[in-house]
Amino acid sequence: MSSPPTSSAPLGDIEPAGSRQLGRRSSVCWTGDGVVAGLPDGTVVAFDGALDERWRNAGDDRGSVVALAPFAGGVVAGERGAAGEIRLHDGETGAVRWRYRAAGDIGRPQEDTRFFLPFVVDVATQAGGDRAFVAVRRYERGADGDRAFQSAVYAFEGDNTPVWRFRSDASPVSLAADGDRVAVAFNRCPGDQAAGVLVLDAATGTQRRRWDPTGGGDRRVGDVALTPRGVVAASHADYRGYCLDGDGVQWVVDLGRPVERGEQTVYAYPNHVHATGDGAVFVTGNTYPEDGRETDARHPTEHTAVGVDRDGGVAFTADVGGFAHEIAADGARVAVPVAQHFRERDPARHGVRVYDIAAGRVDAWRTPGVVTAAAVDGRTVAAVEEPVVYHDDGERRGTHRLHAGHV
Repeated sequence: MSSPPTSSAPLGDIEPAGSRQLGRRSSVCWTGDGVVAGLPDGTVVAFDGALDERWRNAGDDRGSVVALAPFAGGVVAGERGAAGEIRLHDGETGAVRWRYRAAGDIGRPQEDTRFFLPFVVDVATQAGGDRAFVAVRRYERGADGDRAFQSAVYAFEGDNTPVWRFRSDASPVSLAADGDRVAVAFNRCPGDQAAGVLVLDAATGTQRRRWDPTGGGDRRVGDVALTPRGVVAASHADYRGYCLDGDGVQWVVDLGRPVERGEQTVYAYPNHVHATGDGAVFVTGNTYPEDGRETDARHPTEHTAVGVDRDGGVAFTADVGGFAHEIAADGARVAVPVAQHFRERDPARHGVRVYDIAAGRVDAWRTPGVVTAAAVDGRTVAAVEEPVVYHDDGERRGTHRLHAGHV
């Protein structure tokens, strides 16, 4: 099944992506009034449901808006920029109600390049909308060349004074929140905080649970989700998916485990997960060899959506087609924005794939450019398309646009 988006709107000109991923530089979310997009130059722009522009808060190139979430009658925006800024935009006018600069807690960038900039990695809102939780990290290199991180998770209510903050020397990559819990996935843990998943109390920020997957290596967890039954995690340490309940591990599923391909052993990281009480959908990423970075081999489950039922059985597998910077979900519906398959660079793979936790793939869009961010509201998806130029043919494909349509 394939259907085009029903409406679109231009977002302005940007430098095209290339064969290698540029990292997240855009974001999008639904609100009660329509769609809000965050742009690479720091601009935040709101549209109604037909994608007619409602308001625009122009950026000043201080940072890319890489995280958005509706909150308190407005929108929380998080940047990748020198200040690691978190701010709340008014939902009616776009005016900034308040700002918080996380660099005051985690430090200024060691170098003025994208990889070293403080990065608001995720924003999650509490059920009922009383609090917004924000995770921010900063990377640095020590004098001996070892990597290190400074990070913080914040809880905000109505203003820019955090209700609590949780500091860490590990690298958070995602958040999940419900009425009384906040789960944090940590990918790299080179310091004292050596657990891939922490569950914090939503009211106080105190630690309620910690868990780390088995297996060695430098990476721990790629994503985390909360369900009424427990916690679901995508493990980078052993390439599996886990469901944790109150007693420990409820089920485990293999996702990107190492396999032999010719003279190489290759694997694929499970990068994303969405879960409900009825099951989960995991999404894997690129193929990598155990030795080096380059390979002509393909892992059999690279760029794959894997649906798992409530008891840990595999309900479906489906080809996604390329790398996803994130996924978006609402209930049982999961949208995957598809960017580059950087080893094969096939423009036919650009677009959005939509899955149901039980039924598998239900719809898809194709776009000329790569899709880097998505949001779901019931049966409607919004997605950000960015232009791309692959190094092997030099052709510019796609534009910087916001799309929306029913699935």
